[in-house]
Amino acid sequence: MFLENTVNHKEQFGWIEVICGSMFSGKTEELIRRLKRAQFAKQKVEIFKPAIDTRYHDELVVSHDANQIRSTPVPAAANIAILAQGCDVVGIDEAQFFDDEIVKICNDLANQGIRVIVAGLDMDFKGNPFGPMPALMATAEYVTKVHAVCTRTGNLANYSFRKTNNEKLVMLGETEEYEPLSRASYFYAMKESHENHETSKNKTR
Repeated sequence: MFLENTVNHKEQFGWIEVICGSMFSGKTEELIRRLKRAQFAKQKVEIFKPAIDTRYHDELVVSHDANQIRSTPVPAAANIAILAQGCDVVGIDEAQFFDDEIVKICNDLANQGIRVIVAGLDMDFKGNPFGPMPALMATAEYVTKVHAVCTRTGNLANYSFRKTNNEKLVMLGETEEYEPLSRASYFYAMKESHENHETSKNKTR
């Protein structure tokens, strides 16, 4: 369970919170919940997302259940450092799509007294750690791992299985392209996908 930090006015330092998990696990929904609480408390809040993420809206961070909050799309992590000055709370969605500089920027902001809340996929579609997320999780004070429900077994899911043959690391998509799977379901799905790929290759020879 996440417990918000109590403010120590003598310390003058912020902290980093990371919300991670698979596709459809509620990462963005939890990010928006925390940011709206901060806004309700009259704190100065800025939200950023990578400019490439235009699935729902160019300037809104939107969860899969249509919960939303206004954000600033940025092309690179360096832009966040400039635009976040003077904030109490900074939110960052889809952090896995940012360059590695996002790690330094988040720590710099926390060292300036800002509460930094980051949401992102912890693993890519191949089941490997995704981009800067492992380093963000390692340097954060708080890490919350949320889970989806496996579409095949109903168990907790922590893998994002890509249903298409696209091998690009970054591919935006929704339920047509991805499904959340448990460890066992993901293992068998990847095995079946590999076997189908090999069969297809053999037929074309």
